[in-house]
Amino acid sequence: MDYIDYYKILGVNKNATQDEIKSAYRKLARKFHPDLNPDNKEAQNKFQQINEANEVLSDPEKRKKYDKYGKDWKHAEEFEKQQSQRQQSSNFGGQQTYSGDFGGGDFSDFFESMFGDGRGERSSRNAKFRGEDFNAELHLNLTDVFNTHQQTLTVNGKKIRITIPAGVENGQVIKLKGHGGAGVNGGPNGDLYITFVIANNTKFKRSGNDLYLPVELDLYTAILGGDITIDTLSGKVKLKVNPETQNDTKIRLKGKGFPLYKKEGHFGDLFITYQIKIPTHLSEKEKELFMELSKLKS
Repeated sequence: MDYIDYYKILGVNKNATQDEIKSAYRKLARKFHPDLNPDNKEAQNKFQQINEANEVLSDPEKRKKYDKYGKDWKHAEEFEKQQSQRQQSSNFGGQQTYSGDFGGGDFSDFFESMFGDGRGERSSRNAKFRGEDFNAELHLNLTDVFNTHQQTLTVNGKKIRITIPAGVENGQVIKLKGHGGAGVNGGPNGDLYITFVIANNTKFKRSGNDLYLPVELDLYTAILGGDITIDTLSGKVKLKVNPETQNDTKIRLKGKGFPLYKKEGHFGDLFITYQIKIPTHLSEKEKELFMELSKLKS
């Protein structure tokens, strides 16, 4: 496995703070997101690398292992455990102490030199290693994630049935433990990380758990008031329009927005903006009436 410099991928140095890493990740994730780069394989690969780098560097424990062992950071626990056993049971004159940064080196060769040097010790080939983590994308529509539902995925020829909670956001990543690559010599399997790519197939704009919708209002209803019916993601809603409603008037429908992730029964709000539509193709009679109104106002 080639060494991948996660710091270089995010464009930060090794002394970067967690806030700097978070900021760099968000900036790059927006730039290379598949929604903004459709049919661009290079951008999709870059987006996957960015997510992988953030998954490691944003976790202090994983970052510590990565800084010390480089590409073999996932095997750090197995190595340190066997190193300890090697030191305790050594038949040689003194203990051997190993330290250093394996960021770009071949830790696998180093491991082999310790445990497979022909002196009768246990070979590293018999050591248990955790399997590789997998990354995948799941493409859904906004209406798909309005309700909790199940989907069946096929990973490495195996079918996995997963529950997708309502309220999942675009770009959100979830982990399926044990569904990554197979472990070595009986070691645990890696994990599967799924990134959700959610396309908006509605007329609503989503921002977090809130939805926004422009609604056309005819001039007569705006002036005189009345009742209108609008569609929401949870069904039709009847609204009372106040007389003399102005253009761009905003109203809030509490609880008619998007469901909160893993909070069953809790919803954001729906914000309506009235856009008053001026009538066209007026008849002569209508024009006369508007003229009379104009004279009354003046």
